[in-house]
Amino acid sequence: MTATTPIARAARLLIGGTPDLAGHLNRYGPMPTIHDARELIALTETAGLRGRGGAGFPTARKLTAVASGRRRPYVVVNACESEPASHKDATLLRCAPHLVLDGAALAARALGADTAVVCLHRGDPATRHLSRALAERAGDGIDWRLAELPHRYVASEASALARFLTDGEALPTARPPRPEQRGVRGRPTLIDNAETLAHLALIARYGAGWYRSVGTRTDPGTALVTIGGYVARPGVYEIELGAPLSATIAAAGGATTPVAATLVGGYGGTWVGDPSLPLSHDPAGPDATTIGAGALMVLPAWACAIAETARVVAFLAAESAGQCGPCTFGLPSVADDLRHLADGRIDADLGDRLTRRLGQVSGRGACAHPTGAVRLVRSLLRVFAADIRAHRAGRSCRHHPPILPIPQPTSGQQSWR
Repeated sequence: MTATTPIARAARLLIGGTPDLAGHLNRYGPMPTIHDARELIALTETAGLRGRGGAGFPTARKLTAVASGRRRPYVVVNACESEPASHKDATLLRCAPHLVLDGAALAARALGADTAVVCLHRGDPATRHLSRALAERAGDGIDWRLAELPHRYVASEASALARFLTDGEALPTARPPRPEQRGVRGRPTLIDNAETLAHLALIARYGAGWYRSVGTRTDPGTALVTIGGYVARPGVYEIELGAPLSATIAAAGGATTPVAATLVGGYGGTWVGDPSLPLSHDPAGPDATTIGAGALMVLPAWACAIAETARVVAFLAAESAGQCGPCTFGLPSVADDLRHLADGRIDADLGDRLTRRLGQVSGRGACAHPTGAVRLVRSLLRVFAADIRAHRAGRSCRHHPPILPIPQPTSGQQSWR
């Protein structure tokens, strides 16, 4: 791959840094001084940094909201990688934990926060890397804390994190107010994804112009993506935002078999059949696809996308917080409809019933969990319309081993505490 490709030009976060503080400082140098929140907000806004946790929310707007609060804020590093097909944050924390902590420290000092909390799922292997990195920062003026959350899909949602750090229960809450306004213990709280904060640390060192030198005008910079499924070299890659899906798959050695589609953005994302689709936080294509949490799964042509989607929606239904009726009752019903469709057990009303249920669930939860599931199913209905017609005509797919990873809960993992 030449130096002009959108993948080769993207190496920034994973370029041979070391996990120890001395090696980190030798590679990146010391952090520059940012005098106050206004300076950090202006720098971040000029750079155009957007969150890497899934929503792509402008970081400067979060900083502005927290800075406008009257109480001393908290800073929270969201390193809970709930997406089963994603490993980007774990890779970043293993290879460059101090880059993440630099960004958190920078935000804390600029905002006047004296406490920064790093959140991971309980038992996450990255915990030991973070523990060592935090020990090296003892005495830096910030009260660093490590919090371990339960293994629940929505536990990493921002309001669920704030609630867990306040009362010990990782359940989403209805908004507004957002955590930036009233978060941990009622204080303004900056909750940013681990990768977002690593980018923030690099922007502070090298400037907004450097950050914007790759990517697109509206979505500059790079992003970490996890590529899985039927590719030659699955793993974590850093791409220039706006790079086509085809170039990203090529960076992973290319597909190892003819491809039906790629799941882009994780389990709340979309099926994409067009390999030329640009990967960014700006919606693209008929399903307004975004890169989301950066999880890409390449599905082979011989697989049954209906059965795979049914498994994912059943998982998402089981991971509902059970607080909102459309999610609690609607998602299991959608999963049942998809399972019947995959198995060829179809009645005359199934299509209309499924469409109606999707409309009843989308946008109806306290968090975005049910809406993400609906987005996935709607993309299935469009991209795999021919397969669905075949199933409805009684020509169901052959059963194959499942492809998309679905976590199997172990004892104690069903708790929200």
